[in-house]
Amino acid sequence: MKSKVVLITGGSSGIGKSIALYLKTKDFTVYGTTRSLKKHGDNLGFELLEMDVTKPETIKDAVDIVLSQEGRLDVLINNAGIGITGAIEETPYEEITKVFDTNFHGPIHTSKEVLPYMRKQGSGLIINITSIAGYMGLPFRGVYSATKGALDLVTETLRMETRNFGVKVVSLAPGDFATNIASGRYHAAVLSDSPYKDAYSNTLDLINEGVHDGDDPILVAKMVLKIINTAKPKTHYRVGTFMQKFSIKLKNFLPDKVFEKLLLNHYKL
Repeated sequence: MKSKVVLITGGSSGIGKSIALYLKTKDFTVYGTTRSLKKHGDNLGFELLEMDVTKPETIKDAVDIVLSQEGRLDVLINNAGIGITGAIEETPYEEITKVFDTNFHGPIHTSKEVLPYMRKQGSGLIINITSIAGYMGLPFRGVYSATKGALDLVTETLRMETRNFGVKVVSLAPGDFATNIASGRYHAAVLSDSPYKDAYSNTLDLINEGVHDGDDPILVAKMVLKIINTAKPKTHYRVGTFMQKFSIKLKNFLPDKVFEKLLLNHYKL
């Protein structure tokens, strides 16, 4: 049998790169995408295509290359994403729009491009990489949480709409993992005269500690392989520490005020 063909957006670094390299060791045919091929060499261990999820014409070009070379596309992993922090009041709206364009509209654009081909071949799997942060509104991370929460809801809808075509759609929500996401994250400035200065500054320190001290993203890659090899995958998967995953259960179980108090204590607000 020919190996399954996988396309991973944002495959040049972080979680996407870990998934790509791991799946290659399991004999998958892997394509990753990046916004700029010039920034990367030819020795990643898998083929890298230039694609920007905010530009539908580049998505079409990348998918066409995969299909012309392989004749099929079995798995799409919508992984490309960017971070953003800041008080809602002080975050420039153009930055909010940029993050939604990448984290939410991007996966929709890419899914819309591959679905006709998956439907034609009668099979396919779309894995949307969301976030545990998408299950709750976190202080000074509200926009990021909103993009991932919105993608999670769209995943539920798309899963039902495509089930009769042999296409499976799932959401995979990671917690904090050791990646370079912090280097590309937009930070609203910590303004000296801001009423949010102390709270925001302290929260930024906690967020950055979570990234630097996070688990190895290979754990996300292993979960991806598990999903691919599952005949009837669930709608939602989560990967992270016990407390990160347990926080979702707490939010669903505890009264709103109690859960909010836990978050305020965690972020020392």
